[in-house]
Parts: sequence; structure tokens; C-alpha cells
Amino acid sequence: MPPSTIDHSPPSTILTARDLRRSFQLGKRKIDVLRGISVDIQRGEAVFLCGASGAGKTTLLYTLAGLETPESGAVEFEGIALYKGGEAVQARIRNERIGFVFQGYFLLPELTALENALLPSMIAGRVKREAAERALTDVGLADRLQHLPAELSGGEQQRVAIARALVNDPSIIFADEPTGNLDSKTGAGIIELLLGLVRERGKTLVVVTHDSQLATRGDRRLEIRDGLLVA
Repeated sequence: MPPSTIDHSPPSTILTARDLRRSFQLGKRKIDVLRGISVDIQRGEAVFLCGASGAGKTTLLYTLAGLETPESGAVEFEGIALYKGGEAVQARIRNERIGFVFQGYFLLPELTALENALLPSMIAGRVKREAAERALTDVGLADRLQHLPAELSGGEQQRVAIARALVNDPSIIFADEPTGNLDSKTGAGIIELLLGLVRERGKTLVVVTHDSQLATRGDRRLEIRDGLLVA
């Protein structure tokens, strides 16, 4: 038998950011939130971004995800420059290749759990009922497909939001304080669920959290401090 070989090739990079800068005007004061942040995120990696309140975690997440244009710097996702192709290109990438989970669940109150989970595929023009049903089953809501958000607990609503993020089979999921509205036990369960699903499906995950304990659950923890990343 031929000797076994070890693959020493580096993991593929799914997201690259270089020298991101972003500031806000507060009265006459200019507040520098991102002061030249560079980061590489590898395919299949679970990265947790943490830092003090107001440190810029969400600003960085939104900039990496194509939701907030930096004043300078560049973001490249799967070989595509996010901020050079126009809004139509950005919107298509966000819909088809990126999933989002937010602190606020942002479910439409008049739609059922299944209909909420279907929304990204409906926007893309390809209704994926089977994918939505599977995603809701994977998050433990197989028996709640026809329930309205008002009939679901906070944890269940966040599970619907996770299913919605998965329905278009994105490469990467960004989660902004996904446990912020939940008690500690429910929040820990949501993080475990997210980690399990992305690993099972081979997805990349980037999570913003203020909880340093939760931040230890991923493959890598990054802290934003004074507008810069520290490992």
C-alpha cells in the first residue's frame, strides 16, 4: 500500500478584510470606530468577535457582511470585492451567499414560522419549501411550522431566524448578539445549535457577542479594542 500523505495546504480563505476604517460624527467630535482593521476568515471557521460595549463589534460585523460601507479599506468575499460591484451585486450576494441572525429576531408577525423561513428564497425568486422545512426541523421546530411569532417563545423565534438564515444554503452566517434577548440557558442553547448546524453543514460562522464565556465556544476569539483587533 502506498504511504499515507498529509495535506499541508492552508485552509481556504472565504473572507478577507484589509485596513477597514469607519468613523461617526457625534456633535463636533469625530469618533473613530474602526481604525485600520484587517482580518482573514477561513472557510468552515467559527469566529467570535467580542469587546466592550460601543467598541465597534457590530460596525465591524456589518462591514464584513456587506451591510455598511467602510470609509476606506476593502472586503473580499469568495473572491468578490463587496464594495466595488454596486448595490445590486451586494444585494444578490447578501441574499444568496450570506445568512444573517440578529439580536432582534425581525420576524414578520403576520407570517407563520415556515413563511418567515421561506422569505430569503422568495426574494431570490426560488421558493425552497423543502429547504425551509428541513431547516426548521433541524432547529427543533418541526411541530411549529404553522405557528405565528406571537405564539412562539423568544428562543423559538430565534430558532426561526436561524432557519431563515440557512434556507438559501449560504457560505457564511453572520450573527449579531444572537443571544442578547434571551436568558443565559436559552442563549447557550442557541449558540450550541448554531455551532452544530454550521459544522454539520460546512458553513462559516462569525458571531458578535459581549459574553466572554460564549466567545470561547468557537475556533477563534477576536477582541476589538480602541478600534483595532487583538487576538
